[in-house]
Amino acid sequence: MPTLRLTHIQFTQLQPMTWCATAQVREISYFRHQDWWDKSLRQPTGNASYINSTYINTDTWDKCSWQYHLPSANLSVGDIARTQRQRQRQGVRLLLQQLLDHLALSDTLDESNFPYRLAKAGHYVCFSHTGNKSNSKLNENTNQTINVPLSSTVAVVISPHRPIGVDVENNNVAWHVAKRFYSDSEIAILQSLPMTQRDIIAKLLWQIKESFIKIYQYTLAQGLGIDYAYLINDLIVAMEKQPSLTVITDHKLSYQIAVLSTQQTIVVF
Repeated sequence: MPTLRLTHIQFTQLQPMTWCATAQVREISYFRHQDWWDKSLRQPTGNASYINSTYINTDTWDKCSWQYHLPSANLSVGDIARTQRQRQRQGVRLLLQQLLDHLALSDTLDESNFPYRLAKAGHYVCFSHTGNKSNSKLNENTNQTINVPLSSTVAVVISPHRPIGVDVENNNVAWHVAKRFYSDSEIAILQSLPMTQRDIIAKLLWQIKESFIKIYQYTLAQGLGIDYAYLINDLIVAMEKQPSLTVITDHKLSYQIAVLSTQQTIVVF
């Protein structure tokens, strides 16, 4: 049965007690070696005499050259999506525990009300997760695919001050989607930009909108339609400098917006 592992964990301090953590989520499979031998598993090149435990973590065999291939299983697009969402939900909770350990906080998540808070400290907690686009090809006859989606990215933010928002996004926002939801003033400015710059700013705007949706509990359509055109110039200036972390101020709403470029994450705090 696969278990989850977090990799590429990064902790970013935004204020004295406001922190963001991001990570990649991957699955690790554990196999009984007897099952492998029963399926005609060939030994890895080199000395394999150390294989004597009941369960073997395949991560420790990364340098081995194997001849065995696990049989592929047909999964529907719906099955893949459900598996991905489950993995992401588990991943953000694992990452929250990593962040609490990093801050030496002994606490648990209270999910009884939204926004979420830590049960003891009362700090506000916000999650985000996303998956890369899959290279899977759908079989039109069976509505099935055998490829598993690529790895997920997860983010967690905690703050003692007030509700916060976070959004991590690996993929650009399609231009036709932006034109459907963005305000006329946002679209007018974005259309005046070079295409590469337009795509970057459109994605950042989407992440800002998603973050404020979590703070104010807007409906999706309502939140995506709010006009943040007044932030575009600051975003352009910030992206031209290409730092790993930029913080701009939303004077209209009295919030700060952290752009974590390398982590493809936006935090509104």
